[in-house]
Amino acid sequence: MVKAEEVRRTGKKILYLNIGDPVKYGFDTPPNVKNALKKAVDAGSNYYAASEGVKDLRQAVAEKENSVNGAQIDPRNVMITQGISEAISFLMGAIVNPGDEVLLPGPSYSPYMTYVKFFDGKPVAYRTIEDRGWAPDLSDLVSKVTARTRLIVIINPSNPTGSVYSRNELSRILEIAASHHIPVAADEIYDRIVYDGAFTSLASIAKEVPLFGLNGFSKTYMMTGWRLGYLYRQDPGDEMKDVWDAVQRISRVRLCVSTPIQLAGIEALRGPQGHINEMVSKLKRRRDLIWKRANEIPGLFATKPAGAFYLFPRINEIGHRWKSDYEFVTELLRETGVLVVHGSGFDPMYGKDHFRAVFLPDETILTEAFDAIEDFMKRH
Repeated sequence: MVKAEEVRRTGKKILYLNIGDPVKYGFDTPPNVKNALKKAVDAGSNYYAASEGVKDLRQAVAEKENSVNGAQIDPRNVMITQGISEAISFLMGAIVNPGDEVLLPGPSYSPYMTYVKFFDGKPVAYRTIEDRGWAPDLSDLVSKVTARTRLIVIINPSNPTGSVYSRNELSRILEIAASHHIPVAADEIYDRIVYDGAFTSLASIAKEVPLFGLNGFSKTYMMTGWRLGYLYRQDPGDEMKDVWDAVQRISRVRLCVSTPIQLAGIEALRGPQGHINEMVSKLKRRRDLIWKRANEIPGLFATKPAGAFYLFPRINEIGHRWKSDYEFVTELLRETGVLVVHGSGFDPMYGKDHFRAVFLPDETILTEAFDAIEDFMKRH
């Protein structure tokens, strides 16, 4: 973004394909949710809420996860957070001690790596296989489990690749976790933005393995700037009781999430849900367009994303024409104004030689951007 601003000041038009924010691209927060926020403010609900969250919202979250995703959670095991980023921070702060290891998919949503390091832990990436739609490499995952492994993270559907794990793959990961007595964290914020086939929530099959679920309102309900998310615990054996106690202690340090926004969150979960199908239908058309265009451009290859709203193409000329994917996206930005994200930012090994582009913009902007990318590749 800093480089994009420098380029913009020269007078060049910027085509933003960099940020996973539906609201920036014309998708709008449902009217009933906006009205619920206004009513909450006007009704005087502008006080501190409980640190763990408004009771009715925690109940609504449990209802949603239990009915939509097949979870078995009690509202008392739900923590309302300021977006998923805070949920990641709370979880890593509660579970990671210096030198501990956390297994993450490679490539991965970068704040997971950042927060593990912040608490003096070591993020360890397990390979995902591009030619199999970025499916997890289970053999690689097993090989990277050590005595210091404290958590296995799954991001499904994936940011940045758009992969959706199969039920069998998820079951195998749970078997690995159970055999080594390791809890699992499932980031499922794109759970309702899926295009091909069914989505299986880890909570629906993790009946014995302790599970921490992370989800939120930013994507499905187009509430990115509202900063509303949640963390929950599904832990039949109460094995993670001390970790959950630590999460609650950490939450008290920051007091609470905005009370009026939490009350609007209740309306989001319990109100009309028709906007979701409409959003997914639009995104599927845009997904098909951008995937087709990327694979028509010599020098690029992209697997078809099955969920979320990201494409993660491979750049075949890295090491020849460009030294790195970072150099590629920087040069692309300066020459064409197209802003994408370098893949190595999502993992230095498994994300390198790629870039991430969102397909949230309308078809006109996507076409203009990929016309520019095609011209850029032909020139070089």
